[in-house]
Amino acid sequence: MTNIDTLRAEQSTRPAGRGRWPVLGIVAGIGAVVATLATDLHPADSPTTFTADIVDEVSSGKAHASIIAGYLTVALLLVLAGAWRRHVEPRALASTAARVVPLGLTAAAGALSLGYGWRGAMGLYNGGSEDGAFDQAGLYVLFVLNDFGAYIGYLGVSVAAGAVAWMALRERLVSRWIGVFSLVTLLPVVGTVAAFGLPGFPGVVSGLWLVVTFAGLTFGRSTINR
Repeated sequence: MTNIDTLRAEQSTRPAGRGRWPVLGIVAGIGAVVATLATDLHPADSPTTFTADIVDEVSSGKAHASIIAGYLTVALLLVLAGAWRRHVEPRALASTAARVVPLGLTAAAGALSLGYGWRGAMGLYNGGSEDGAFDQAGLYVLFVLNDFGAYIGYLGVSVAAGAVAWMALRERLVSRWIGVFSLVTLLPVVGTVAAFGLPGFPGVVSGLWLVVTFAGLTFGRSTINR
């Protein structure tokens, strides 16, 4: 190996200094809230039992906005996963949890590509540029897919939250308050699945978790970013 190759190898494994890369997580969290909650397709006065007639009350504009914000969020999650691997893993060589975090973010991005895609399809075929391509029964299938479609995919982020909690409370690589907050947002996910089989709660809390956790990593004194 030449001296240049040796230098490149050292640079590739050397932990970078304190950076602002966690800001990506803050922006991704804001994107998650906008793409999932602010542009939710359920009508304001949802009935107790849905029928195919509900598709007439779905906003195509919201659906279009959701896919735009959602796909941007997917891209941010992938970039965040790459930044985590670059900046955190060299500082936490013995931590399995540190390697689970980017896996969870990547898994979420893959699943959310489908969830937000169904949002976009709902807008496209129900008042959008291809309005009328499906009958009401076909649109109702899309509505059912969208009931939890953009929420379920955030399960990977919940897994990442659990890994961050372990890094904070067990390994002391992250500020302890971030670990406690991660558990607070994770427990409702576990509870609603165990009690009711409800699959969508990860999408309710993940945006908030991303914003608060990565703001803490950006401005706090966690070992992984100082």
